[in-house]
Amino acid sequence: MAKAAAMLVLVVLVVAAGGASAAQCDASNLAVCADPILTGSTPSASCCSSLRAQRGCFCQYARNPAYAAYIKSANARKTLKTCGVAIPRC
Repeated sequence: MAKAAAMLVLVVLVVAAGGASAAQCDASNLAVCADPILTGSTPSASCCSSLRAQRGCFCQYARNPAYAAYIKSANARKTLKTCGVAIPRC
């Protein structure tokens, strides 16, 4: 079930990324963080790296109804904190 949910998040992120501006904000780069965001597990180094690279895009992602609930979730905040990435104020 968790794998199905992770795949759903991945699909949503990839589809929604089509509406993101240019290559700078590419939500599909956050797919590596699907498990920590869905389950609260410890994020990998690649997840943290992706979060750092995409941190300027978080508010844009949070405004997109396709995945706002994932971006604004308690697990997403926990993942950001664990990675040492500031939680944005949008």
